[in-house]
Amino acid sequence: MSIFSFLFPKGNQSDAIQILDRDTYKSAIAKAKVQLVDVRTAGEFRAGHIKGARNVDYFQSSAFGEAFSKMKKDEPVYLYCQSGNRSQKAARKLVDMGFSEVYDLRGGYRMW
Repeated sequence: MSIFSFLFPKGNQSDAIQILDRDTYKSAIAKAKVQLVDVRTAGEFRAGHIKGARNVDYFQSSAFGEAFSKMKKDEPVYLYCQSGNRSQKAARKLVDMGFSEVYDLRGGYRMW
């Protein structure tokens, strides 16, 4: 095994995570019932959220893991946060948990 294959394995997390612009994201979540998750705090969620989203606070580590353990890993998950930072971290956690298709809203809810 070369040092490059060790440092940059094939099938890395970025293959499972896609960042979508607002219009593409909006079209994707409108097509069917999807796993749509807002990873902001409960207060941020109450202040406004995308219709149909479930709130799973990224900062509540044990509740975060428990909520996603009950979701379907073989179906797409659509994430967003306020700006895109937390949702990217959440997306990486989901891939580590076995989710194979994760979509993130570019710019987060503020771009919605």
